[in-house]
Amino acid sequence: KAEYVRLVAHHRMTAAIHDQIESFIEGFYDLVPPELITIFSPTELELLVCGLPDIDLADLKANTEYHQYRLTDPQIVWFWDALHSYTREEKALFLQFVTGTSKVPLEGFSHLEGMRGVQRFSIHRASGQGQQSLPTAHTCFNQVSLRISSTCHVPHNQH
Repeated sequence: KAEYVRLVAHHRMTAAIHDQIESFIEGFYDLVPPELITIFSPTELELLVCGLPDIDLADLKANTEYHQYRLTDPQIVWFWDALHSYTREEKALFLQFVTGTSKVPLEGFSHLEGMRGVQRFSIHRASGQGQQSLPTAHTCFNQVSLRISSTCHVPHNQH
């Protein structure tokens, strides 16, 4: 099953649109020589082409779903405090991490697209125990999973 899904995805994402991709690349390289852009990662190139977005954290927060968390849980308060302390570039990199793109939807975060169409940003409590306590992202679902160890204590920053 996994091999079938991989082959179908490969066909739809590459083989089926090969001619269009080649035409796009040819036109793009007419404008920008390949040697000038190969030094950039895909994320860096996107930021270079699109610029840094203005990320409205109030809009993102208003359009966030919580799974096994409440808005008032300490981990969520720390999460939003941390995001508010980020620079504009760090916010763009965060958005890239959780959604796969640093672009803000034109209509705001209520129109954030995921694998299933409009799909709000969500924060999930990661299940299970383990050494890994860093957040993980699932870009197809606009989801970040937080695993907070029992020994983790971050003091709440009083503003």
